[in-house]
Amino acid sequence: MVQIIIIVIYFALTVAIGMWSMKKSKTSDSFHGAELSVAAIVCASAGEWLGGTSTTGVSEYGFNFGLSGSWYTISNGIGVMFLALCFAKLYRSLNSVTVPGIIESFFGVKARTVSSVLLTIVMLAVGLSQMIAAGKLGQSLLGFDFRWTVIGFAIIFIVYTLAGGMNAVASTNQMHLFVMYGGVILAIVFALMKVNGWGAFTEGIAAVAVAEDKASYFNMIAIGPTKVSSWIIASLLGACTAQAGIQPVLAAKDVPTARKACIITAFVAAPFGLFTAILGMVAKVMSSKGDLLDTAGVNVTDAKMALPTLMMNLPPVVGGLVLASILAAILSTVSPIILAAGTMITKDLYQRVLRPESTDAQVLFMSRLTTALSGVVCSVGAIALVNMTAVLDVVYSAYSLRGAMFIVVLLGIYWRKASEKAACQSMVLTGIVAVVWVVIRMSTGHYPISDTLTETYAAVIVAFIATVILSYVFPKTQAEIDRRKAV
Repeated sequence: MVQIIIIVIYFALTVAIGMWSMKKSKTSDSFHGAELSVAAIVCASAGEWLGGTSTTGVSEYGFNFGLSGSWYTISNGIGVMFLALCFAKLYRSLNSVTVPGIIESFFGVKARTVSSVLLTIVMLAVGLSQMIAAGKLGQSLLGFDFRWTVIGFAIIFIVYTLAGGMNAVASTNQMHLFVMYGGVILAIVFALMKVNGWGAFTEGIAAVAVAEDKASYFNMIAIGPTKVSSWIIASLLGACTAQAGIQPVLAAKDVPTARKACIITAFVAAPFGLFTAILGMVAKVMSSKGDLLDTAGVNVTDAKMALPTLMMNLPPVVGGLVLASILAAILSTVSPIILAAGTMITKDLYQRVLRPESTDAQVLFMSRLTTALSGVVCSVGAIALVNMTAVLDVVYSAYSLRGAMFIVVLLGIYWRKASEKAACQSMVLTGIVAVVWVVIRMSTGHYPISDTLTETYAAVIVAFIATVILSYVFPKTQAEIDRRKAV
């Protein structure tokens, strides 16, 4: 009961902060983000990199493999640093609030339209997975009905995001970040007390490794070199095309602010997984001793339930605060995701293609409408697909598509022969390959060609080869050449 009260209070504060931000979002530019400071960018952007996966997901890897599960957030930090050092200046200087808008600068309007559709699908896929995580958390720990948990959660984040747009995302994420880091550090302190301190914990996790005939749980490559390298590559490329993470950067008040904010965001994101992986390892020690008990008094051995169950074994107030921090991680991701999807639909499709003569009031209305619809799609999709693991695996291939699309962007920036038609067709082809690669693995248990050639590698290779070959098959028109010279 204490945990529920804390969570309700936290949600109420989130909505209040979001509604307070409404007064700053009277125009479409302010709603999408404009003249943002370093602090606002860091808070708004960090939500993309520190979502539910960085908490429950990384703790699951910590439970099964140890500290190497932290590579998930470390990789994200590396990717954001890559964005900061190599592309933040260029991106901000193009004066576009969307990634597809940047793509138009090098390829044209058609490429902007295609990339907008594909990246919107990616954003909604990520949001859908976060909603499932939130619903499962409420169902397994608090005994709530999954559907009503998702609906209640959706009402909260849709309301405050619609109220303040980017200002609401930045303001609420300041609180979310504080609660996330404070909550996870508090959890580590009390979790270690449950296993009699750090020394007893290290002895216990070493005994587990021996019993399971595994390498040390502190081995940073225990999760596998292929998994680590795949995460790093996906993050390096994906960080430069992730609309939810980049949109605050594009809204920076100037170029130096954009770059500085990216660097700070990288250092905020990278270490978080170390904490949640350790919590997963503590849960493993408790589970091995039969002390990780759920509400029914049964020892939990399921890695997916490791962190939530551990929180229920802590003092009620502490457990409630940490559960709030997990939900904060999800909120900090879902809100910028639906805002990013709504922004791309509005700016890249509605305003750029369908209604270029629209007034600012019409653009603002459409922004709020598409943002709300994005939230509804994520929620309805979560309810519809919660028990369809195969479909969700295909959804996760969206990450690979996002990273591979950056290869197309790179060729547009640095290779002057890259054509618009080639870019459009290669982006679609890459999306198909990413999905097919995952479907084949689900059907056969193995990737095509080789198990080391994951969907990330396959999508990147196809994006590069297809863009190069198709650029020779469909060379640039004179209009494209003239536009490229102007960039």
